[in-house]
Amino acid sequence: MKTRLVQKGVFTITEDFTAAITPPEKGFYWINASVDDLELLQPVFHLHDLAVEDCMSEEEQRPKMEIYDSHYFIVVNSIRFDDEEIHLRALNIFLGAHFIITVTKQKIHEIRALKPRLWEQEVDAPDYFLYHLIDLVVDNYFLVGDRIENKIEKLEEDILMETKKSHLNEIIGLRSEILWLKKMLVPQKEVIAILNRKELKLISDPLQKYFGDIYENAVKITETFDTFRDLMANLREAYQSSLANRANEIMRIFTALTTIFMPLTFITGIYGMNFDNIPLLHTRYGDAIVLGAMILIGLSMLYVFRKKEWL
Repeated sequence: MKTRLVQKGVFTITEDFTAAITPPEKGFYWINASVDDLELLQPVFHLHDLAVEDCMSEEEQRPKMEIYDSHYFIVVNSIRFDDEEIHLRALNIFLGAHFIITVTKQKIHEIRALKPRLWEQEVDAPDYFLYHLIDLVVDNYFLVGDRIENKIEKLEEDILMETKKSHLNEIIGLRSEILWLKKMLVPQKEVIAILNRKELKLISDPLQKYFGDIYENAVKITETFDTFRDLMANLREAYQSSLANRANEIMRIFTALTTIFMPLTFITGIYGMNFDNIPLLHTRYGDAIVLGAMILIGLSMLYVFRKKEWL
């Protein structure tokens, strides 16, 4: 757990986290804590039992916002795209009048990226800290969206070039992740809508307009993943169509080969009969002539099939 006094974007480390109880003359306190630290923080900052329970829960947290007397409890999901898999990590935030507490189970990239922005913007209030943090979280969805789009395009190209059974597993896996992520985007968009539209005493009025900009981005992201869902459906159809075309191609080749061997089989069938009066049967070069005729018939049919693009 780290406690920082933030004054115009400048951080000052505070050893005693209980100092954050008292409002500073300027700035605010930021406590970056783990789930285990909540046992110490809850009685000091009077954090609501339900909010603390949500943070400690092992189950996946949906984005939400709870309004309590002295603080707000906000849950948003940070997104990452590692090893070709989508990962969501819950970011729990307690917003007070002069403090903000961030609680995570894993390291969140957006928290590390936030520090230079706070310094650049000379942030001096916890609600502005909240704005910049959520803005980074939402912006990261665009980056992940670009990577997913590139993966879909590559998968489509691979299917069109050479269809493999493994492609179906990739399509099903990626589609499941997109649908799962889509379910999380809707409540997250609603949380941002509350910060944008609802009158909140811990959010300054001028800042709500800025949350409106984040809300527009959240809507764009939701629409983007709707498009991804449709693209995955099209990709599955392309996979099935490619398999059908491949099967038709194989059947066409087999049919052509069968047709070529039909006259050859007919000839060998005739010469396999036990008759004496068969042309060229007792001729010295009869076998060579028959074999040559069979080869000529086969090559002629192959040439005709090639010319008509049947093979």
